[in-house]
Amino acid sequence: QLQLVESGGGSVQPGGSLRLSCTASGFTLDNYSIAWFRQAPGKEREGVSRINPSDMPSYADFVKGRFTIARDNAKNTVYLQMNSLKPEDTGVYYCAVDSHRGAWTWTGAYDSWGQGTQVTVSS
Repeated sequence: QLQLVESGGGSVQPGGSLRLSCTASGFTLDNYSIAWFRQAPGKEREGVSRINPSDMPSYADFVKGRFTIARDNAKNTVYLQMNSLKPEDTGVYYCAVDSHRGAWTWTGAYDSWGQGTQVTVSS
């Protein structure tokens, strides 16, 4: 069974940074595309970034230039470095395994979601 565990969330002031981690167990991440999604209270879950097995990244427009996705195969972990954080970045961040059933921003294309990690950006 593919399992993912997110960590690294927390509370930060606007303009601050956080690095989220998504660690896999039961499989090796390097053979899969892994994405980060987020969900704010009362809103739908939305795609933030994805990295494919060739380490090619994709980003939502609202995080381009601020967030960076990367993987460390030795640690079986995908990271999301988040800089210049804004209050609208607040939400629960999830990672998931892409099954390539559709567009990378479509939640239905994903299996094996993690439990999420809370990110709060507030002054």
